[in-house]
Amino acid sequence: MFIRAYLRASTSEQDASRARESLEQFAGTHGQRIACEYLENESGAKADRPELLRLLKDARKGDVLLVESIDRLSRLPTDDWAKLRAAIDSKGLRIVALDLPTSHQGMTDTTGDEFTGRMLAAINSMLVDMMAAIARKDYEQRRERQAQGIEKAKADGKYKGRPVDEDLHKRVKELLSAGLGIRPTAKHAGCSTTTVLKIRDSLSA
Repeated sequence: MFIRAYLRASTSEQDASRARESLEQFAGTHGQRIACEYLENESGAKADRPELLRLLKDARKGDVLLVESIDRLSRLPTDDWAKLRAAIDSKGLRIVALDLPTSHQGMTDTTGDEFTGRMLAAINSMLVDMMAAIARKDYEQRRERQAQGIEKAKADGKYKGRPVDEDLHKRVKELLSAGLGIRPTAKHAGCSTTTVLKIRDSLSA
């Protein structure tokens, strides 16, 4: 069994590798090891995440897509989630999430009991879609609350915007000046490729 772990955090300030130990322990309790890891700092509301797309490109039928929770995989709108789910299904990937017990059967071989395997797969598919919908709703509610908070702060004259991480900007600029590409720079600086592009664009602005 080939297990591909996907670890995601929304911003460069967050640690996308935080769940690594939990995923490794989970795989170990099922007598398995994580064979490949895909790590990135990108919003789950984006469909075009480089490492997720690389995972889908690398995947083979029967592989396991292991995540800490479904919201690490998707906070996408309904249509975009449907497309991602179709891509996952077309690759024959089995989604396993630590916080979704019905998905854990994906870590075991159920070929000896086809009926049970199919029933569990159907139940898990429904719950995965439900969890993805909940993740999207949570994302939208948080964005709405943030927007309301910003509007209130502006009205009170207290809004100052998001502070710039000067150390990160300096590090990215140094790496770019040294001739590194976007992805290597993001890896060495510990941020997303989107952040690198924004800093690069600010240099030429």
